This record gives sequence, C-alpha cells and structure tokens, in this order.
Amino acid sequence: MDALETWTRSEHTADVAGTPTTHPVWRKGTGPGVVVVHEVPGLTTGVIAFGEELVEAGYTVLLPHLFGPAARPFGVGDVVRTMPRLCVSREFTKLATGVTTPVAGWLRSLCRDLHAELGGPGVGALGMCFTGGFALAMMVDDSVAAPVLCQPSAPFPVGRTRAADLNLSPADTEAVRRRAADGCAVLGIRYASDPAVGTRFDTLTSLLGDDFVRVDLPGKGHSTVTEQRSQVAVDAVLEFFGERLRA
Repeated sequence: MDALETWTRSEHTADVAGTPTTHPVWRKGTGPGVVVVHEVPGLTTGVIAFGEELVEAGYTVLLPHLFGPAARPFGVGDVVRTMPRLCVSREFTKLATGVTTPVAGWLRSLCRDLHAELGGPGVGALGMCFTGGFALAMMVDDSVAAPVLCQPSAPFPVGRTRAADLNLSPADTEAVRRRAADGCAVLGIRYASDPAVGTRFDTLTSLLGDDFVRVDLPGKGHSTVTEQRSQVAVDAVLEFFGERLRA
C-alpha cells in the first residue's frame, strides 16, 4: 500500500524570495495542527510513519513535500540524486551563514493558514536534518507555538562558523530570542555524537538559556524520529506538543 494512500493531497502557494511557489501538502488527522518538514532525501516512508504517530496522538498533521521522492523508503541512491538539486535550488541555503533559508516564508504562510483554520494557541513546527533549523525560522511567525529541531544540519557544518550557525538572519535570530523569552520555548533533539549538528545546540543554549529544551541522546545515530528512531525522542516531542498546543 502507498504510504500516503490515507492522506489527503492539496497544494499551497506562497512567496519564496519574491517568487510565488507551489508545493504539494499531505494532510491527515484531527486536533491541534503540526507541520512536519521532511529530511533528505524526501518525504520518505519513515517521515510518513512519524506523521502517523502524531495523527494517532491526536493532531492534524501537514506534510509539505519540498524536494525529492515521496512515499519511498530512505535510500542512499535517492540521497545522491536529491543533493545536487538542493545545491542549486534558490529555495534553500546550504553553506551561507547569517541568513534565513528562503523557503521559510512559504512555511510560515502554511503555518498561518493552518492556525487560522484550527485556532488554539498555535501550531507545532518540526524540521529534521537539512530542514531541522527551519522550525526556528518558522517560529518567527506568531502562529507557531511549539518549534522542534531534530538534528538540524544546515548550513553544512564545514568549519567552526558554519557548525555554530542557526540558519537565521540577525533580525530573525533576535525574533527567535524575543519569542522564546516571551514563553515560546524551543525543543532540540540530537544524538550526542552526531557531527552533522555541529555546535549549534551550544549556540542555542547561549542564545535562549533555559528556553532551549535540549535532548542529547546517547550514541552515534542521526535521524532521531525516523531512520534511527528513538522512543525517548518521540516521547519528548509528544510531551512538548501536548503542553504547548492543547488549550
């Protein structure tokens, strides 16, 4: 069975760096809204399975499909085919520091629409791996009440500066700091020995203090809620969403 067979497909159009851009969005569930942004190489069966866990926990889940294949298991071949396209795409930052990924505007628009429809304190935003830091960019918008970063790995941690960078502009960094100080805490989850995350969790601790809820899992895994799924990680996400999205 197609992993997306029981999900409903739609499309969302919004601005990306001055250009109207459309991406498919898959939806399922009822309850408070959560936007899950997939990792490289695409909307894999592992990401969809995590979305199903959120649906079963009582959430309306949106899975935007931003790049790569959909409804296929994680595969190295798909990673090899997807990465060159990402590297030339203007929607995403890969190596630049001190800038916000351009697709953030599209994701914020998606969150605003979902919040306007469902109401409540706001929506959850979760990114993973290449998109892990996108949840920070999304929380600049007040519609996001529960941002979660799973192993954020962009910009690629080549050198100390990139390894520490949050994939945010100075203005958006200040907006994140201010929102966190006003009560919008940030959850971050990583495997402690994962080099792809660099030192950006230390950056977040310095920036947000106790408003950054940090979960360092033991071991050398990478994908905390999908390919190397940790029940500790999933439970932390469910607890965080439960505390912050249910009025």
